[in-house]
Amino acid sequence: MSNKILKMATVGGGCFWCTEAVFQEIKGVEKVVSGYSGGTVPGHPTYREICSGLTGHAEVVQITFDPNVISYEEILVIFMTTHDPTTLNRQGADRGTQYRSVIFYHDNTQKVIAENVVKEVAKYYEDAIVTEIAPLDVFYEAEKEHQDYYRNNQNQGYCSFVITPKLAKLRKLHADKLK
Repeated sequence: MSNKILKMATVGGGCFWCTEAVFQEIKGVEKVVSGYSGGTVPGHPTYREICSGLTGHAEVVQITFDPNVISYEEILVIFMTTHDPTTLNRQGADRGTQYRSVIFYHDNTQKVIAENVVKEVAKYYEDAIVTEIAPLDVFYEAEKEHQDYYRNNQNQGYCSFVITPKLAKLRKLHADKLK
């Protein structure tokens, strides 16, 4: 039996397939689940409903990690440097509130860390950071076909043209954090 105490982080940086693929490569990350959070429509939304942009939910990933291997702060630095936190409701060609940059904190400690990380990384961007920092209310797991998407669809066009370059950037910027 393990004495390992795991923590969770919930972030959205555009399409959850991209964010999921990034964090599946990080040492200390035990699990990454794609899902939805931050919406105003009650009940478990579907991918189709999220894509309409009418539910208010963002595509997010919930990251379960070992804080003895990687800190919440390091998770957020990786997050903030592997997507564009300066574009409102957009990542690349993906547009809409469901693709917003957001950190959903689980407690006040995470809130303070998130605010500090955003402030620190802002120095490295020309444009203002628009990443929303909000309390996590409810996380809804996405449908099965959205889990492990990159691993299961690497030859698909979106994966080849969007996710593969994002992973190359991750490997360049954060090589010391990779599994």
